[in-house]
Amino acid sequence: MLSKAQIKYIQSLQHKKNRQKFSQYIAEGDKIVQELLQARMPVQKIFATTAWLEQHVSAIRHLPAGNVIAVEEGILKQLSSLTTPNNAMALLNMEPVSNPMPVKGTVVLALEAIQDPGNMGTLIRIADWFGIPQIICSPDCVDVYNPKTIQATMGSIARVRIAEYDISEVLKRSGLPSYAATLHGKNIADFSTIKEGIILIGNEGRGLTAEVQELATHKITIPKLGGAESLNAAVAAGIICGRLLI
Repeated sequence: MLSKAQIKYIQSLQHKKNRQKFSQYIAEGDKIVQELLQARMPVQKIFATTAWLEQHVSAIRHLPAGNVIAVEEGILKQLSSLTTPNNAMALLNMEPVSNPMPVKGTVVLALEAIQDPGNMGTLIRIADWFGIPQIICSPDCVDVYNPKTIQATMGSIARVRIAEYDISEVLKRSGLPSYAATLHGKNIADFSTIKEGIILIGNEGRGLTAEVQELATHKITIPKLGGAESLNAAVAAGIICGRLLI
């Protein structure tokens, strides 16, 4: 059984200040926990129902026995941030990232002021789908370790390296071509596929700042055929990655 102090600590990680203070976060859900274990992410503890643990003996074999804790569904509900709790939850250490600067021969997704946790999680998942190894987030982006963000990644958090850095500084120092998603750029259909560069996606409502747009080497636009005012940031990123990377 978990102590009241342990339950309180896990619940406290729903808040960004506590995640930053302790450099730990939680991930919930059968698929996500399996993905994290398979990728050998720094999982510190697993909290799961006895039935779940019995079904995934091989996945948890490498963890010390004391780090695998069987809990009742009622306890998982207490620990969970979800309306409908899952059967498994993982406690992980945040992985430090020392140097976010892109290197030649790679494609990086750079995000400025993304605010919605679901969008952020989907953007991480998109990067994983297209084989983008690194995302750089501006300091004013939503926390990538937000439980809703982790949930939305569907396990892709295990395969994409994420760093926080000033986007303008990245563009000034990287020496790579950059592609800023805007409403008034060049038709994306006119671009060939790329092997290196920085794809820039801005805030859901405001888009990219004027400074970032000016620093970008290319301004790109997805042509509009209907009457919608704009595209969701993650949807736009998916279309752009599909055009520039395939």
